[in-house]
Amino acid sequence: TSAWTWEHQALVRARVVAGDPELARGFERVREEVLRQRRDPEKLRAEVRDMRARQLAEKGSRDPARFDLKNDRGGIADIEFLVQYGVLSQAADHPGLVRYPDNIRLLDALSDTGWISADEARLLADAYRAYRARLHRLTLQEEPGRVPSTEFPEQRALVTEFWQRLIEGGS
Repeated sequence: TSAWTWEHQALVRARVVAGDPELARGFERVREEVLRQRRDPEKLRAEVRDMRARQLAEKGSRDPARFDLKNDRGGIADIEFLVQYGVLSQAADHPGLVRYPDNIRLLDALSDTGWISADEARLLADAYRAYRARLHRLTLQEEPGRVPSTEFPEQRALVTEFWQRLIEGGS
């Protein structure tokens, strides 16, 4: 009853991976109850936008020649925050949104609600997969998650456009 929005955002992705089955069922009940709360969409949008701005200021790349796959504008974090906002703003009316904790299925579920179109969900999922694949390759090479800023221009522009429309502009 007193959690901050970012704590609710974390619940979108939370899942039980091991342990007592009864405890797991209890957690899932609480998770569903929290995620399905009705929220003021404008207040939620402002809180998500402010949290992302703080994260971007703290973790975003300072080098214009490099793109931080996770933290820079148009990257993984923008997609994750979009998904989290979508779930938190729509789950009261669409209980299926709390079924899955992963971004790809959540994007599909959000398109089922009409919050985004199926094409938009596919484009965001494709960008997410491309970023994650590149980030995993870099991690395996023990390299930081930054690439030349010339990589992924279409995906970055697309994710940024969705962010501006759904979070900055509000719809």
